[in-house]
Amino acid sequence: MTTFATFNTFLNQLDQKKIFYRLSKIRPESVLVEVAVPGQRWEIEFMDDGTVEIEKFIAEGTMHDARELDALFKEFSD
Repeated sequence: MTTFATFNTFLNQLDQKKIFYRLSKIRPESVLVEVAVPGQRWEIEFMDDGTVEIEKFIAEGTMHDARELDALFKEFSD
């Protein structure tokens, strides 16, 4: 199966299972599929050379209130 066929089959599976995803491009040698499922976010990159890199972000289960927004801007602003 070609790299594109593998990629397209994967997207079709996400569609069939009604799993939310978004396509992005952050590196010139890959296409990023961002997948969101309850409590998790997956970053799946399909590389030019046919490899697939996956990074998973799993929620710790802690909920925060609106005060956390101030922390976001304080920590990540210029």
